[in-house]
Amino acid sequence: MEDTGANSIRIPVPAATERNLTYLFFYTLIAFYAVSRVLQAFPQRAPLLATVVLHVLPPLLFALLHGRVLWGWRGILVFFTICSAVSGAVEKIGITTGFPFGRYFFTDAMGPKISGVPVFLGLAYLGMAYLSWFVASLILGWEHRNLTGWRVVALPAFAAFVMTSWDFCLDPVWSTIVRAWIWTDGGAYFGVPISNFVGWYVNVFAIYLLFALYLRRRATKPEAMPTRFWRIALVFYGVSVVGNFFNVIPHTTDNVADATGKLWPLGEITGACALATVFTMGAFLLLACIRLADRPHPGATQSSL
Repeated sequence: MEDTGANSIRIPVPAATERNLTYLFFYTLIAFYAVSRVLQAFPQRAPLLATVVLHVLPPLLFALLHGRVLWGWRGILVFFTICSAVSGAVEKIGITTGFPFGRYFFTDAMGPKISGVPVFLGLAYLGMAYLSWFVASLILGWEHRNLTGWRVVALPAFAAFVMTSWDFCLDPVWSTIVRAWIWTDGGAYFGVPISNFVGWYVNVFAIYLLFALYLRRRATKPEAMPTRFWRIALVFYGVSVVGNFFNVIPHTTDNVADATGKLWPLGEITGACALATVFTMGAFLLLACIRLADRPHPGATQSSL
């Protein structure tokens, strides 16, 4: 007879099994995200909104679960709250006044909006903002350090460059080609104004600085994380880097017009964005991989991951 009383034996799930399931989920999210990057290059194969969802939700879920290990639930939720509040407010100011990015508006391509700002755009900030912070920390070699002193400003300043490079490599594609948003006055960078990237940097720096101030008095224990914990995030960032090159595949000689009527060769836009990826996001990825390979590997294998 089965013992269902107080003396019944519960067989716990081995910690190694839990870790393996966690990483399986991480790789599943990466696979879904990779699919979105392929679909983006072939818009006729799937509805744009489906591509947007796959583009946004996997990085968001990855950041939530990966960041929970790094900072705890409170830490990652504080990060998401700061990121959502600041980015949402700045985007609303931007579409209303043109400051700090330039004059623009969002079309219906990215789905439902709140106060004129697509919901999925706000969610897109969260996943890539986390990965960019993570990459910047690895490059600086500060992933195992608590944020104190001048690092409270230096890490946000550098991470903002990493995050802004993501927009630098994608904005002409999503605006001038996909028309998810429209720059009403056009711009020198394939229809995108240079002021956009200045505004992006300031916006993201403010997000990171507020979060760094939150972390300043809170000790973390990243030194206890195994190497694969750091590597899996770089794999995700790497898929984002490689995904930018898929836009070059459907190369044509067609021209696309920005809001001012200026014509831009489609192939030149995608080619220039791919080239920008090599020397910005690609360089950041390479540096982070080198630092990870060169970092000391403490024998702390007791981490939850």
